[in-house]
Amino acid sequence: GAVGTETNGSIICPSNVNGIVGFKPTVGLVSQQYIVPISATQDTAGPMTKSVKGAAMMLSAMATGEAKTDYAAALDAQSLKGTRVGVARFAQGNNPATIARFDAALHELEAAGAILVELTPPDIDERALRDAELLVMSHEFKAGMDAYLSDAAPAAEVRSLDALISFNREHADVEMTLFGQDRAEDAAAAGGLDDPAYLNARETALRLMRAEGIDKLLADNDVKVIVAPSGTPSPRIDQVNGDVWPEWVGLDYMAAIAGYPHLTVPMGTINAAPIGLSFIASANEDVAVLSYGYAFEQQSKLRAEPHYLKNAEAVPEIAVALKRKGELLAE
Repeated sequence: GAVGTETNGSIICPSNVNGIVGFKPTVGLVSQQYIVPISATQDTAGPMTKSVKGAAMMLSAMATGEAKTDYAAALDAQSLKGTRVGVARFAQGNNPATIARFDAALHELEAAGAILVELTPPDIDERALRDAELLVMSHEFKAGMDAYLSDAAPAAEVRSLDALISFNREHADVEMTLFGQDRAEDAAAAGGLDDPAYLNARETALRLMRAEGIDKLLADNDVKVIVAPSGTPSPRIDQVNGDVWPEWVGLDYMAAIAGYPHLTVPMGTINAAPIGLSFIASANEDVAVLSYGYAFEQQSKLRAEPHYLKNAEAVPEIAVALKRKGELLAE
């Protein structure tokens, strides 16, 4: 397995498109030490593995604090029997192939004994949520990077976010050939963690995604866990127009902002491209989420074995990309 880090989707999304298991634990269960910080409210490390058992074994080694347990030993292949599972069809999108895979996964959940409950989407002010999350990230990124860089090795050339921004400007021909640093500059202009605007935004984001979001869906429908597609399959590499992603689906943003556990388990393929099923629950329900995903995995066996090519250059699209990368590095 591998260790991933996530602020908003960086464990779940790549796991979804690569046909593997990815688990984002409750924020705080795994230490944030040594993770390059973006948001202390959302940042966490988590396992990316071939199986749910593998993820549970890794989490047993990674977790800290009083909540730590033997997650692999706690897995229960019968955990879905009689369990009320909330179905988030409002997050399935409009792609017929994605919906068909989701429907097939729901049948597997029922075969494992789950009681499916259709959910109504929560009444969330999406604009207020986006604005609040971005403001929180700006403030926490500044504070986090200043602390992270100030504790860097003695040989490090920069010791603060402001110094990092200046370094990038001075070496723009190398550091900013592909990306700018607008977000970093916005964060540098943000206030501290005692700024009333930050405190209000953080309260708003957490309330919308916790009490008025995931927790409300769970309580109002008397369900233990919420399921939805984890995303869409990956698009093909397009060297002319760039990769064109379809409308994104799923609830990764809700679990990410709330800081709640989120597991993706393979639920098959669409045109040979993998797609996963998400399991989301409330804070500290990591054991339950892993068990529900394990029961689904053991029932469905939908993970597709990868077909390996001889080398990356055998794929024309990748060969073109590698050639272009070499040209850029040589310039």
